[in-house]
Amino acid sequence: MSVRPDPEPCRAQDLGLFEVVTRDGAARIGRLHTLHGSLNTPMLLPVVNPNLRTIEPREMWDRYGVEALITNSYVIWKHDELRGQALADGIHALLDFPGVVVSDSGTFQSYVYGDVEVGAEEIVAFQRDIGVDIGTMLDVFGRPDMSRAELEHSVEETAARAEQSLDTAGEGLLLNGPVQGGLYDDLRAAAGSLMGSAAGEHRGFAVHPIGGIVPLMERQRYRALFRILLAARSTIPPDRPIHLFGCGHPLLFPMAIALGADLFDSAAYAIFARDDRLLTPTGTVKLADVREWPTHSAALFGHTPHEVRAMDSDERSTLLAHHNLEVTQAELARCREAIRNGTIWQLAEQRSHSSPQLRAAFLWVLEQLYELADDPVGVTTINLMASTNPVRSGGEHLSDDVGMRPHILHLHALLSMRWRVPGSWWDGSEEGPERVVLVEGAAPPWRDSALGAVVSALVEEPRSVVMVSTPLGPIPFSLEDLSPWCHLEGPDDIWMEAYDDDEITEGLEGLGLDGLPLVRIVPSSDSEHEQTTAVRAWLDRCAVVDKLAVLCGVSPMDGCMLTDGMSSRRSRTDRMVNVYSGGEHILSPRLTDGGLTLALDGARRLNALDPNPPPAFDEPIDDDGSDHPGIPRVWLLDDAIPFVGQGRNVMQGYVLGADPHLTCGQPCLVVDGNGGLVAHGTAVTTALEMAHLKKGIAVRVRDGALRDP
Repeated sequence: MSVRPDPEPCRAQDLGLFEVVTRDGAARIGRLHTLHGSLNTPMLLPVVNPNLRTIEPREMWDRYGVEALITNSYVIWKHDELRGQALADGIHALLDFPGVVVSDSGTFQSYVYGDVEVGAEEIVAFQRDIGVDIGTMLDVFGRPDMSRAELEHSVEETAARAEQSLDTAGEGLLLNGPVQGGLYDDLRAAAGSLMGSAAGEHRGFAVHPIGGIVPLMERQRYRALFRILLAARSTIPPDRPIHLFGCGHPLLFPMAIALGADLFDSAAYAIFARDDRLLTPTGTVKLADVREWPTHSAALFGHTPHEVRAMDSDERSTLLAHHNLEVTQAELARCREAIRNGTIWQLAEQRSHSSPQLRAAFLWVLEQLYELADDPVGVTTINLMASTNPVRSGGEHLSDDVGMRPHILHLHALLSMRWRVPGSWWDGSEEGPERVVLVEGAAPPWRDSALGAVVSALVEEPRSVVMVSTPLGPIPFSLEDLSPWCHLEGPDDIWMEAYDDDEITEGLEGLGLDGLPLVRIVPSSDSEHEQTTAVRAWLDRCAVVDKLAVLCGVSPMDGCMLTDGMSSRRSRTDRMVNVYSGGEHILSPRLTDGGLTLALDGARRLNALDPNPPPAFDEPIDDDGSDHPGIPRVWLLDDAIPFVGQGRNVMQGYVLGADPHLTCGQPCLVVDGNGGLVAHGTAVTTALEMAHLKKGIAVRVRDGALRDP
C-alpha cells in the first residue's frame, strides 16, 4: 500500500472559507479550507471510535483516499487516558490521521442516554485544545416525536448557545452550527436563519449539520428527511456546506446531494459489517443470503461468500468493513462525476427505484418542483431550478420522470416566459401569425430530417409559426438544435409517436399559440424552392433572436436590432459557426449543445442596451415583472477591474452586485460601477451565492474588454 503525502495547511486568510468548484443545480462540488488541507465535497466522514478502530484512520487516508473523518470528542473527554493523550499530543496524533478531523460534541449521546456531563463551553474548549479542525457545539437534540413546544425550545436553546460557542472556539477551531426543528418546516427554516446569522468574535459557523434525522433514517422515512433538507436549505447561507448528521448509506447519497447536501457521516461501514451485512449502492444485503457478490470490491476479490462466512467474527467484520467503506467511497465518486457531467438527477432517479420508501420520497420531491409552493420547501425548489444550467451537452436518457428533471423544467419555464412569436416574417410582412405548423414523425437533427418540409410550409404561408413535436412537448423550430430537446436517448419510435389534439393544444397554450389553426405535417423528403435561401436566412436569424431571449433574457426587439443585416460563417455540415453584424463578430452558436457564446463585440452591443450597473447586494431588487430583463450583469469591485479587464476570471469576494436572473452556465457581462463593460463570460454561481462566497470563481471570463489592442 502506497503512502499518501500529508496535506498542506490552507493559507491563513482562507481558513474556513468554502468555494464552489462546479455544480449541477443544487448539487455542488465544493472545497472547504482547513489547517489540515482541503475538505472536498460531497464526501463522507467515516466515524472513528477511538476505542474500537475497525479500520485504522491512517489506512483510510492512504488506501481509500479519505480526506476527513469524524470522532466523538465527548467519548475522548470522558476517557481519562484518551483525554490526557489528546491534550498532550493532539487529536491527529491520537488517531494517527493527517487529514481533517471533525468531532461531535455529545449531543447524540444526550439523545441516547438522556443527558451528558459536560457543559456547552467546556466541550468546545476541549475540542479547541486538542487541535480538532472542525468541532461541534453542544446543541439540543430535537427528536421527530417531540412536541412543537419542545422543538421550539431545542431551536431557541441551541441558538442561545451559538455566539458563546463561537467565541470559545477562537481563531483556529472551525465550528459546526447544527440546525434542529424536528418535522416542522418553519422551525427548520428559522433554525437555519438563526444559526446562519450567528457570529462570534472571529467568524460564524463553517458548516451547518442538520440534526435530529437519525430516527427518520432508522424508520426509512425518507420523504421527511428530504423535506427537512429542503426547508433548512431555504435559509442556510450558501457559503456553508450542509452536513446530514448520521446519514451514511450509499443509497441516499445521490438524492441528498441533488438536493444540496455536501457532507455525510456514518459508522455504518463498521456497524453493518459486525452484523454481517454488506452495503451496496442500492441497499443492504445479508451475507447469509448471498452465493455470489452482488457488488464487487477489492476487499472481497479472491474470496467467495462461503469463505467469508467461514472466517472468525473479527476477521470477517474487518473484511466486510473494508468492503463497505470502499463501496461508500465509490458511490460518492460516482456522484461527484455525475455533478461534473450534469447527470446527478438522473443518478438519483435511478437509485430511487431501489426502495419503495425512497421512490415515494423522490416522487414527492418531483411534486414540489412542479407545484412550487410558497413555503420554505417551495422556496428551495424554486432556487434548485433557478440554479440549474438549462442547457446540457450529451444525451439525455429518456424515462417516465425525464420531464421533471430540474434543468428541463427550468428550460421549459424560460421558454414559456421569454419566447415570443416572430414580429415579422421572412417575406417582410408585419401581420400576426395565420397558423401553427407542427412537424411530427421526424427525429433529430431536425435541420436534416425536416428542413425541406419547414421551408415548404413557410413558402406556402409565410406567417406560419413552425413547431417541432418532441417527447417533452412542442418546441419552436428555431430552437431545434438546443439540448436536451434534441438529444433525448430512447427507442427510435419515441419520435414517431403522434400526440392527440388535446395534448398538443395544452403544449401550445403554454406558448401563447392557442386559438390559431393547427396544421400537422410529417416530413417526407427535402425539396428546394426558389425562396429557400431567403427562408433559411430568416430561420437562422430567428434561431439567434430566440436563443438570446430564452437563454439570456434579451428582448426579441433588442435581439432583432442586434442581428439586423446579420451574416454567418458555416461549418462543413452547414451549421452556423460564427454570426456577424455590421462586419463585427457578435456571437457563436455552439455545435455541442445549441447554446450561444458571446463575442466581445456582441457583449459591447448588448451592454449598450442598458448601460446601468446591476443592483448592489445590499440594495432591494427592483423587479418590474419583465420577462426579458436583459442580459445579466455582474458588478465588479474597482480593485479587480484591471485584472478582469485583461481576461482574468472574476473571483468571489470581488463582486458588489449581480442581476438576480443570472443563470449558471449561461452568458453574462461584467461591468464597473458606471455600467461600463469590463469583460464577459459565463456565471459559475448564482447571484445569491456571489453575495456570500468569498473564495473561488464567480464568473469564468471568456474575454476582457480592456485588453491591449
